[in-house]
Amino acid sequence: MSGKLPLKFINREISWLSFNERVLQEAEDIKNPIIERMKFLGIFSNNRDEFFRVRVANLKRVADLPGRNQLSTGENPKEVLDQILKQVLKQQVRFDRVYSGLIKELKKENIYFLNEDQITGEHSKFVKDLFVEKVRTNIVPIVIDKKKDFPFLKDASTYMFVKMYNKSSQSEKPEYALIEIPTGQVDRIISLPSIWKKKFLIMLDDVIRYNLPQVFSIFNYDTIEAYNIKVTRDAELDIDDDISKSLVDKLSKGIKNRQVGEPVRFVYDSEMPADMKDLIVKKLKLQKSDNLIPGGRYHNFKDYIAFPGLGSSKLFNPSLPALPHRDLEGVPSIMDVIKKKDVVCFYPFQKFDYVIDLLRQAAIDPNVTTIKINIYRVASDSRIINALINAVKNGKDVTVLIELRARFDERNNIKWSKMLEEEGVKVHFGLTGLKVHSKLIMVKRKEGRKVNTYVHVGTGNFHEKTAKIYSDASLLTSDKRITNDIEKVFDFIDRPYINKRFTNIIISPYNTRSKFIRLINQEIRNAKKGKKARIVIKLNNFNDIELTNKLYEASCEGVEIKMIIRGICSLVPGVKDLSENIEVISIVDRFLEHIRMFQFHNGGDELFFIGSADWLVRNLDKRVEVTTPIYDKEIQEQMNVFLELQLKDNVKARVVDEKGRNKYVPKKGKALRSQIAQYEYFKSLLGE
Repeated sequence: MSGKLPLKFINREISWLSFNERVLQEAEDIKNPIIERMKFLGIFSNNRDEFFRVRVANLKRVADLPGRNQLSTGENPKEVLDQILKQVLKQQVRFDRVYSGLIKELKKENIYFLNEDQITGEHSKFVKDLFVEKVRTNIVPIVIDKKKDFPFLKDASTYMFVKMYNKSSQSEKPEYALIEIPTGQVDRIISLPSIWKKKFLIMLDDVIRYNLPQVFSIFNYDTIEAYNIKVTRDAELDIDDDISKSLVDKLSKGIKNRQVGEPVRFVYDSEMPADMKDLIVKKLKLQKSDNLIPGGRYHNFKDYIAFPGLGSSKLFNPSLPALPHRDLEGVPSIMDVIKKKDVVCFYPFQKFDYVIDLLRQAAIDPNVTTIKINIYRVASDSRIINALINAVKNGKDVTVLIELRARFDERNNIKWSKMLEEEGVKVHFGLTGLKVHSKLIMVKRKEGRKVNTYVHVGTGNFHEKTAKIYSDASLLTSDKRITNDIEKVFDFIDRPYINKRFTNIIISPYNTRSKFIRLINQEIRNAKKGKKARIVIKLNNFNDIELTNKLYEASCEGVEIKMIIRGICSLVPGVKDLSENIEVISIVDRFLEHIRMFQFHNGGDELFFIGSADWLVRNLDKRVEVTTPIYDKEIQEQMNVFLELQLKDNVKARVVDEKGRNKYVPKKGKALRSQIAQYEYFKSLLGE
């Protein structure tokens, strides 16, 4: 972090837990359809897993360093870990309560979850057949030898810890075994045959439990019990510095090593007998600091994100199909459109297809000579990749920078890099010490005697699936004020040792921090002169000391500051004589708020920006990020409406405060749910 620590500064981990609580609130909200609430439980669970794998793991590493007892914020890492554990345990109790309530709600809709003890009649045959046909070949039971090391538990997998014994014999020692639940090969939530308009579901876990006598048929025990356990491991990639190895080789090795990282959390079924718990804790050499967390019968609720579609339509959110863009729909050439005017697409409200169309058209346009693109994450069946390969086959000079170090997508990106190289694409792997997180496309096209440049600058990844559920934006432009700078970004990535000057765009690690400080200072100067001074900031995460101090300074000088922060916010709003002119809200709804957007009043000549960078140290100083100004007045008005709708949200907006209370914004007047209002606004632009 940069700068002196503010008087008021919320720990980022604690702030993040507060964000995930907002996700849990969505699962609690009875106004949300039941199955959507189930999916929010899955999102909450997935978020928490990543939090432990990355953030808690990092805290543990710092806490274990000899002589190191403080974070850069002055906090004791062990004390922060204790705070985290307390909050996580509270949230787990709340999670279990919500889950139990939703199971009851499903029953009211004639949808029933069965466990292994409730299986009868035709369901029995179905479950047995399913086990034989799909499950049995995908499980490998391991009998525990107490004299040998405990079998290795993979990160993010769920296991059954099995105990076999005879109730009639107290002297006979029980046997123990381990089974990994094969969620990668078989659906976790399985639909059973309907009976009399009643629909039935069963967890894969219970399919295995029901068939345990068959699994362990060679043993002569009359009682078999099974309880779920799960280990979350440190996800830090340990990349060796052997210069003789390629980055691909280093990352591949690092990914394998990640699977054997140190445990940072152990979750177990709270109904598990003490002897089983004691045995596994001893064998895994776990301590309290490894976050021993009692849970429910099932773990890895991330599988609930893919909850099966069944029941009436009222159990789901109504469909909001992506809208056409009035300037781009059905046009022969997107480049011909953006040659005349800038266009911004807002996702998921408008179609993402136009980005794919831009690349497809460029791939076959005889006048296009060059295509360059940054890739951070793409879909598993990416049409973006297909368009780039097609472009090479049509003789275009195609360069793709793939950021191999995109966390948890490293394996996919290695796969894509090899495929593209085989097809003749020039593939680069980023910069030493800097992740490339910008969302850029550049297309060069011969037009008469000139070569014109067309670019895309976005806030989200080139990912068709996330574009349907993430709120993002893309600028498509041929404005030389932008294209000249974007060309310099690609040159910098190719030749980082050459100094570049960027005139209009804001780019990390060069000038993002300094540029935003200058913009804030301009508002401070206007406030001191008695002029209107206002800043609207929309980010995913905000955790930077220097920029926090600068906003506190602006508030003290009378600048009105409105912030929409989805996740981490270490700034404390509403403190007298410090931040009383700062308001912060967070919106969690059906679409993931991902867009970064900025508005500065600038003495009445308003400035607007969109970009890829959050206000975190890594995004400001340790990544290649691009934030672009928006010059077009019509688009500025769209952005103004977009932001104002969010600032007026009184349905899904929560007040961010120091205590992390996550209170909903008080309802004043008519209810306004910003994401739905934004959809209706973009629909109105079509003039239909």
